[in-house]
Amino acid sequence: MNLVDEAIVFRDVEGVNMQNGSPFMPELFSFLEELKENNNKIWFEANRFRYTRFVKEPMLQFIHAMGERLARISPSFVADPRTNGGSMFRIYRDVRFSKNKAPYKENAGCQFRHSVGKGAHAPGFYLHLQPGNSFAGGGIWQPPTPDINKIRDAIVAAPEEWSRVKEFIHESDSISMMEADSLKRPPRGYAANLAHMVDLKRKSLYAGCPLEDKQVVAPDFLDQMESIFLDALPLMRFVCLSLDLSFS
Repeated sequence: MNLVDEAIVFRDVEGVNMQNGSPFMPELFSFLEELKENNNKIWFEANRFRYTRFVKEPMLQFIHAMGERLARISPSFVADPRTNGGSMFRIYRDVRFSKNKAPYKENAGCQFRHSVGKGAHAPGFYLHLQPGNSFAGGGIWQPPTPDINKIRDAIVAAPEEWSRVKEFIHESDSISMMEADSLKRPPRGYAANLAHMVDLKRKSLYAGCPLEDKQVVAPDFLDQMESIFLDALPLMRFVCLSLDLSFS
């Protein structure tokens, strides 16, 4: 059984009994909109209770709620609801090497990373929440050069298999290959006439979909996220096996 057929089997498994609903409320987007206009410590500290109530706590609830579903989708990925060091991204920006000294991110998000992965550059499923610009999906974002080259080598070695991955995503009702930063020329060491050169030039490989604000707060949000993650399985499996990582 190939990776796409296995993904279809995963998608057809009967669901587990879980309470549907979204932990997120419209106030999350209101807070982030105001934070964009007041990105400073004084305002944030005066509104920290709103961050805790409408962003942090709901995100941790979401991570916890998705844990059981994620175990069904692929036990290789981890939903870690810890406040620090878990799946949730920090609100604080690293401004050490940035000209933009705004101290806080103007979005909220989480990553369900591979069990042996470290940091945002590991393979994982994502949720990004930002007023008018939310999205979700799975893949790998700007991995180190040795890792992206392993994935490129796998595409070159198995172009038909990669075509099936892309075809599965193309036929999905929920996701598509998302645009990402790409090289202007073929990667060093890769012939310009190779199949799938558009993908070989990519610095990230990610499949997902945009989310409207109203979708995030809808009663079926957990079901939406499960469907998105399931449809990203062929890509996730290809990426993991390319990197010699487990995928179950």
